[in-house]
Formats: sequence, structure tokens, C-alpha cells
Amino acid sequence: MMDAGGWLTLLHILVLVYWLGADLGAFLSASVLADASKPAPARMAAAGILLNVDMAPRMALIFALPTGLALANARGWLALEPVWIAAAFLTALVWAGFAWRIHLAHGRAPIVAQADRIWRMVFALALLGVAVAGIAGLIDLALFLALKLAILGLAVGLGLAIRIVLKPFEAAIGTLARGAADDATNAVISSAIIRVRVLVVGLWALLLAAAFLGIAVPV
Repeated sequence: MMDAGGWLTLLHILVLVYWLGADLGAFLSASVLADASKPAPARMAAAGILLNVDMAPRMALIFALPTGLALANARGWLALEPVWIAAAFLTALVWAGFAWRIHLAHGRAPIVAQADRIWRMVFALALLGVAVAGIAGLIDLALFLALKLAILGLAVGLGLAIRIVLKPFEAAIGTLARGAADDATNAVISSAIIRVRVLVVGLWALLLAAAFLGIAVPV
């Protein structure tokens, strides 16, 4: 029988698995979407798959911190009161609710989307601030945990960068959905996806680095 630490380890591993696995599915769907030789219905089907599959890494990002904090606490790497772990999970659940609201609204919840962007910026900066303090020895935090917090902060930042790159893409997809895509529209879609791929590969590198840090320390 696994103890609490074992179950939390499994849960934290599943966060990584669904993050990387779903990202790969979205990556492949984007290739179909960018292919101008495909008929518009097939490309729109790929877009739908991409948007739905992308919710898995979004949820993984949101729950990476609370599951990581709970695991670190169970393993003795942190000494947090249970109320702080509960608060982390509660915050993640609220954040997940906002993320699903944005996803299901299909662009019809601009205020919620703006609040989500602001929260992500604050969250990323807070993670990086704590990480720097830990690395500098200003707070009592194991180096590998400080590095993992820095990685998560950078991952959130990359996610925001991806959204900025995809801004022109959103209007182009609307044009494609109306069956009015021309060469200019296809060029916008292709260019956005090419640039996003670079950011996604960088994100994968960060996740692999986080995984390495997770297994490089004694259990």
C-alpha cells in the first residue's frame, strides 16, 4: 500500500504526463490546421480538437503548484501547515473554474479573460520572486524546489507569450470558419503556428528540466 507521499507523487507525475501528452496532441492538430491544402471543414475540426485538447495542459499548469506543494510537504522538503495546502488547492480550483469559463465562452467573456491574464502575470512574478529569494538564500528553501518554482513561473510566462503570438490567429480562424480563407489568412495561420511551435518546444524543455529535478533528489 502506498502512503500519502506515494499517492501525491503519482498525482504530480500525472500532471506532467497530461501536460506533455496533451501538448503533443495540440501540436499535431496545429499541423493539420496550418495545412492550406486541407479542406476548411477538416482544418476547423483540427482547430476544435486543438482547443479541447489544450485544456489538459492548462489544467496541468494550474494544479502543478498545489500538487507539488503537497508532495514536498509530505516528503519533508517543506514544513507547511495543512491550511496552506488546502488554500493552494482551493485557489487552483477557482482558477480552473475561470479557465473553463473562458474556454466554454468561445471569446464571449473578455472581462474574465483579462482577469485571468492579470492573475497569470502576478502568479508568474510571485513564483519567480520566491525562487530568486530561495536561490539567493534569503528564505529557507531547498535549491531544487526553488528551481522548480522558477521553471513553473517561466512556463506561465511562456503561456502568456503564446497567447500574444496567437492573437492574429484568432481572427484568421474566424475567417476560415466562414469559408472565406484566402492566401493572406492562410499566411497568418501558418506564421502564428510556426512561431508558437518555438515557444512550445521551449516549454517542453522546461517541463523536462522540472521532471529531472524531481527525480534527481533523494526520496
